[in-house]
Amino acid sequence: MPRETWRKAGQAGLLMASAPEAYGGSGGNILHDIIITDRLARAGAHELMISVVNMVFGPYVCSLATEAQKSAWIPKLASGEWLGAIAMSEPGAGSDLQAIRTTARRDGGDYVINGQKIFTTLGHFADILMVACKTPSDDGNRAISLFFVPVGEVSGVRKGRKLDKIGLSAAGTAEIFFEDVRVPADSLLGGEQGLGFRQMMTNLAEERMVVAIESMAMIERALAETIDYVKTRKAFGKAIIDFQNTAFVLAEMKTQANAARVFVDYCIGRLLDGTLDGATAAMAKLHLSELQGRIVDQCLQLFGGYGYINEYPIARMYRDARVSRIYGGTSEIMKLIISRTL
Repeated sequence: MPRETWRKAGQAGLLMASAPEAYGGSGGNILHDIIITDRLARAGAHELMISVVNMVFGPYVCSLATEAQKSAWIPKLASGEWLGAIAMSEPGAGSDLQAIRTTARRDGGDYVINGQKIFTTLGHFADILMVACKTPSDDGNRAISLFFVPVGEVSGVRKGRKLDKIGLSAAGTAEIFFEDVRVPADSLLGGEQGLGFRQMMTNLAEERMVVAIESMAMIERALAETIDYVKTRKAFGKAIIDFQNTAFVLAEMKTQANAARVFVDYCIGRLLDGTLDGATAAMAKLHLSELQGRIVDQCLQLFGGYGYINEYPIARMYRDARVSRIYGGTSEIMKLIISRTL
């Protein structure tokens, strides 16, 4: 993923669209970020992970950071000069963030970070990381705190190998190691220790909607590609779409997609007016990611052997869709969250 691509995205106003103009953003709102996310996914450019910068990393900076942090980081993120990534998951802590073992210990005017992160999207390319750490205090409290770590400005950060995944190969998912990484106390998100878990909960609904929105866009793209294909591909002297089985399968998928679109748009409306709760966002993430997997699989089937060939977009969609049921919280965790409302 050439860095020039990110700089061009910044010039086009595609990065940090909802960040205030005073800090170098586009001065829009979350709807602009949603539209950018949707359109990039429809174009098959979801692997750039611009949505991670705009709708996952970005809100922490725009909503929760101090004025000094906003002034330092937003201009670089909006221009594409820097890439931001969130380092939360660890080898022994995925959805259970309370189990993280990375620590940040206060040492005078600094914090010293030690630990390891894994599955960090854009981590291989990131210039600035937001790192979730346990911050031990004198009273025995080991609350979570979030720290900005500018990778090139500190020592002790080591990026491991770019993980060899089934799909999303351009996302630069990486392991990251922290060995006595010293950052100033003003790197603490919001300037107050121990608020990390609450800060993460603030943005979870939006993060899960990113997965739902991208899943919805891929569903609609997969259907459009498949309908075009079955209208031109012939078997036994007629177009594949003229077989009743093909038409009925597509009719069912289109119905499911249209119903899902209504639900996604409803959730987006609630996100915009500030009433989207965590359980409803979990429902959107669960339903859309599961539906994405089923529909993309059925679409690939209608391509026959060509669907298994990598040069066809449906093959890439098939690979890339699988992780939607895992990242941002697994389907099982979404069910757990929803079940608590019963």
